[in-house]
Amino acid sequence: MSTPENAGVAYRRYLSALMLHGHAGAKAVGLGATDLYALNILGLGGSMTPGELGRRTGLTTGPTTRLIDRLEQAGYVRRVPDPDDRRKIIVELVARPTGLDEVLAPARQKIGAIVQGYSPEQQAVLFDYFARAADAYLEATTELHDKRAL
Repeated sequence: MSTPENAGVAYRRYLSALMLHGHAGAKAVGLGATDLYALNILGLGGSMTPGELGRRTGLTTGPTTRLIDRLEQAGYVRRVPDPDDRRKIIVELVARPTGLDEVLAPARQKIGAIVQGYSPEQQAVLFDYFARAADAYLEATTELHDKRAL
């Protein structure tokens, strides 16, 4: 159990483990971590312009184009004309990496067992935290990207 004195260390260890697992999961299905994160962004956010995908991944124009090229060549995304403005292109998700669910299943099962050990009230607090922390991290990420662009 964490105490206020070691809470920061416990949280950093948690974040590090989460990132390492994300990298290992991506590698296990033949992707780079950024490629898998981009697929997740498209899966959660829906189709978007290459510019928006670049902003959300933190990539500049050139690396974003290469990212989309790799994902398109692998059959995960496609570029389609924007129905409202044919000058624009939209990137849409069309497939998920084969075996991704199987690769992620052990961690999901382990985390699920941990969550099941909490009362329904505690679970509600955990999921409230996840939702609010995700928003806070996304906002902080945008701020970091905006500072970098200056």
